[in-house]
Amino acid sequence: MRIGLFTDTYPPFINGVSTSVLMLKQGLESLGNEVYVVTVNSESFSYKEEENILRIPGIPVGIFDYRLTGLYPIKARNIIKNWNLDVIHTHTEFGVGTFARLISKQYNIPLVHTYHTMYEEYVYYITKGYFDGASKKLVEYLTLFLCDKTVEELIVPTKKTYDLFKEKYKVKRDVHIIPTGIDVTRFYKEKVDKMDVIKAKKDLGLSKDDFVILYLGRIAKEKSIDFLIKNLKDIIKKIPKAKLIIVGDGPDMKDLMELTNENRLNKHVIFVGKVPWEEVPIYYQLSDVFVTASKTETQGLTVIEAMAASKPVVAIKDESFELVITDKQDGLFFTDDIEYKDLIYKLYNDHKYRRLISKQARITANNYSAEVYAKRVLEIYKMVLKKDTNIFKKVIHNVQSAFGKKGE
Repeated sequence: MRIGLFTDTYPPFINGVSTSVLMLKQGLESLGNEVYVVTVNSESFSYKEEENILRIPGIPVGIFDYRLTGLYPIKARNIIKNWNLDVIHTHTEFGVGTFARLISKQYNIPLVHTYHTMYEEYVYYITKGYFDGASKKLVEYLTLFLCDKTVEELIVPTKKTYDLFKEKYKVKRDVHIIPTGIDVTRFYKEKVDKMDVIKAKKDLGLSKDDFVILYLGRIAKEKSIDFLIKNLKDIIKKIPKAKLIIVGDGPDMKDLMELTNENRLNKHVIFVGKVPWEEVPIYYQLSDVFVTASKTETQGLTVIEAMAASKPVVAIKDESFELVITDKQDGLFFTDDIEYKDLIYKLYNDHKYRRLISKQARITANNYSAEVYAKRVLEIYKMVLKKDTNIFKKVIHNVQSAFGKKGE
């Protein structure tokens, strides 16, 4: 099958969506499919034919590192039409996603979409608190139009997102829950050089008996990192050697550094900043426990990464994490400050319990491999191509290809 993945973000830019698309490409290719990626480039147009990656120039939109492309770049269209795609799979609603919808319609190629981002929870980055209700209503309208009316099959990564469409937006269409896959093997502790871990600890000023609590991800308000910092003040009273390592970058960095300073926690909180993609597994291995208090995830891939690294995860009880974690078996849930601190104390004091959780965490993480992910998505593609309407579309598509009249 010839598959086109359209996304606004792709490595070397790293976030949950770019990881998801990369894993899907690799998983689909391992199953014998030919996969093409259309994404955004920071400056110039580029097409790496040997990798099947087409990058379209985009302008910054002022939200993180996202960029917006033109609606219909002709140069890109001329390349894509020669791919003779069987299926288009979009991973963004705007920019490249809009371009994909135009290509789908013009060349009669069925379109599958994955909804990755709960946009209502990010509205404040644009509105700054003004017209919040009206803005969320607009987001709902656009989401329904782009994810319900213009696609043939809709995929979501968690039940939390499924409920958004079914219970809040009241959509009648099928919504398929397929958790995103990752390359779990790259996080296995035996795959990480111990000398790299020792060096990283030394660079961070960590001693052998420090108890390392790790947060890794975007540094932004909705991630509730302030919760982790504020509670550390009590934790160090019982665990004087506790250190909170914060890996990542984002708009809230300065505020969190000020919060750390206000609470006199500078010796216990270490801001690492953004690290190269290939070095991420090192930071999981230098930690004793991975923590997150974010309630805005659609899935939370860092939780799966930590579990693959055989690290116990302490996460706020939220639907996005409940799909992955079974409480007290392969991870631990908290609902408030007291429960969070008690779980940290439990893992610090009970080494046997920590090892048990860690062992089961890795077993669970294997359910989220790139191959498992790709197989499930491939079934959706096959479903789309079997539909009567799409059989007719495929006939038109193939005839147009044969006579070289596609979009000319």
